Amino acid sequence: MISLARYLVLVLALGSLAPHAAQAADSFVVRDIRVEGLQRISAGTVFNYLPVKVGETFDEQRSAEAVRALFKTGFFKDVRLSRDGDVLVVDVTERPAIGEIDFSGNKSIETDKIKESLKQVGFAEGRIFDQAILDRVQQDLRELYFSQGKYAVKVQTTVTPLERNRVGVTFDITEGPVALIKQIRIVGNQSFPEDDLLDLFQLSTPGWTTFITKNDQYSKQKLGGDLEALRSFYLDRGFVNFNIDSTQVSLTPDKKDVYITINVSEGNRFTIG
Repeated sequence: MISLARYLVLVLALGSLAPHAAQAADSFVVRDIRVEGLQRISAGTVFNYLPVKVGETFDEQRSAEAVRALFKTGFFKDVRLSRDGDVLVVDVTERPAIGEIDFSGNKSIETDKIKESLKQVGFAEGRIFDQAILDRVQQDLRELYFSQGKYAVKVQTTVTPLERNRVGVTFDITEGPVALIKQIRIVGNQSFPEDDLLDLFQLSTPGWTTFITKNDQYSKQKLGGDLEALRSFYLDRGFVNFNIDSTQVSLTPDKKDVYITINVSEGNRFTIG
């Protein structure tokens, strides 16, 4: 049971809070707007996005609209609205901006080229820092190295706070070796030897000339061209139902060797009678 003294304390406490809650819920005519918490963004920017102007009536509906509008800008991670007499107080917490972007360990791709690639997805100096975009940038950076055949690449990022609510982002890249094609197999061919068909391909296993041509480095684009050459070879010889059933590209656990297996169905050969 609650003692009489504690009951009276609770009643007095709730009674003192009730007027403030009622006052906050009441609508009022805005005579002035005060913005607090800004560090880099100007008050004018807030006023441009704020859907409430001096002289208008402010209520719960306008409060929800104002909070949504300011969050939608992406500039703020917290927005609070309060009333000081007839003054609407907008208290914001800014998201940090990207002040510096540095790279280390990138040897095969120039820093300027990487920065230009990241800028296209909205990650650049002066932009608002967003962890979700940073995660996407890390994956895009890996894909950039994958296109060079460096599947063992590792990308680590460090985010360091700077003055004026900014952050510095450092990318530490370990490129790793280029994965080379260890084997190319064609399965299902009956009419032509596998070696003759592989001679049609641009991709190949390591040899005397691949040091210059780089054809022993896997490329999705090159493989697509080789498959088209294989298809044309069969069609030109009357195999109108020729089909490439599947293509498997696998990496060894150390991501240094690539194995390519192409499964084909030749179908019947047709001639002009």
